[in-house]
Amino acid sequence: MSPTFSALAVRNYRIYILGAIVSNTGTWMQRIGQDWLVLQLTNSGTALGITTGLQLLPALLFSPIAGVVADRVPKRTVLRITQIAMALPAALLGILAVTGAVQTWHVYLLSFLFGIGTAFDAPARQSFVVEMVGSKDLSNAVGLNSASFNLARMIGPAIAGGLIAALGSGVEGAGWVILVNAVSYLAVLMSLQLLDPSRLTPSEVTGTRKRAVRDGVAYVRSRPDLILILTCVFFVGTFGMNFQMTSALMATEVYGKGAGGYGLLASIMAIGSLAGALLAARRTRPRLRVVVLAGAAFSVTEIIAGLMPTYATFAAVLPVLGLCALTMITSANATIQLTSSPMMRGRVAALYLMVFMGGTPLGAPLVGWVGETFGARWMLIGGGGITLLGIAAGLAWFYRNQDAEREELRQVLRDLRWRNARRADLHGVEIG
Repeated sequence: MSPTFSALAVRNYRIYILGAIVSNTGTWMQRIGQDWLVLQLTNSGTALGITTGLQLLPALLFSPIAGVVADRVPKRTVLRITQIAMALPAALLGILAVTGAVQTWHVYLLSFLFGIGTAFDAPARQSFVVEMVGSKDLSNAVGLNSASFNLARMIGPAIAGGLIAALGSGVEGAGWVILVNAVSYLAVLMSLQLLDPSRLTPSEVTGTRKRAVRDGVAYVRSRPDLILILTCVFFVGTFGMNFQMTSALMATEVYGKGAGGYGLLASIMAIGSLAGALLAARRTRPRLRVVVLAGAAFSVTEIIAGLMPTYATFAAVLPVLGLCALTMITSANATIQLTSSPMMRGRVAALYLMVFMGGTPLGAPLVGWVGETFGARWMLIGGGGITLLGIAAGLAWFYRNQDAEREELRQVLRDLRWRNARRADLHGVEIG
């Protein structure tokens, strides 16, 4: 089998990823449907930012706890519960929209509840991969997970945009799209049921212990490489990857497109994202410098995208933007999982997701306000600029810290040499 798809040789992983593709397609359909629903109800970039922020806020609030749960409860059990926890708010929001009863506060509340399910799902899902494929194929499986997510990203928005347009481009069409996502979680539940437990290699489930969250934070603080990764991920996730808002406002306000044109942009970006994920799947070992360089390239490309004069030129830049983003994300994800202690993997994954997804509630309203006040282009130009500066600052800190550690090590060695020399002198005096 090709190195790009080596993890598919594992039966459990094949079953799991098929269910994930179906569910991810539904997730991308809901993202388009929910954003379109908010625009229909409010016609406000700020409201769109608030919705995105509320959906991702639970990642900031609950990820540390979710990481402890992932380390202490069988991950397969956690995933079964979280699928239901995400399906119920999606179903309720879809029903409210289809019946015409939906109001903006409904979207805010149900987005937050949906986000709670996502916050507990993500660390368990990410750390469950190694239990299916082992450490040998983990990097490949992480890349294939991203590839499946972005394959769904190509399919889901196009289906959602077409369905909304076919149903009159209104609130009801958005509601049906969201209902499709609610049903899609059945695919993951079925795939989890079909897995062969005897072929799983679960991590040791630890018992109750105080300071579990604090131990995870202390572990990350002791690793400058992980801190640099989290810094890059924070700035990209908080100020750069607000594609739901930026694409919606660029399509509608700058280029005068409707739901179909908006959905098409997401699918076009997914082409580059899929390519980035497949390239990452070929790497046997991720590298720290790939994370940093891909993050910097993403920032520059986002600034360029904000300067594009036409819909066609803007769309042409999006695959490059998606390629850079997924190269950084998959490399960061694989590095964190491969280099973290198995006993800490769930908590480290949760901190990674807290920084990556939890930063968006801080940045999304601000980015939405920038778009509404200064125009949609400045969402991209400003976001890319801040991200580039943040990555540069993180890299400078990393090298300063490395230099300080080297100097500390040299001082320790000098002290040891001095003590050994002193002992030798004293020994010589005693003998004489």
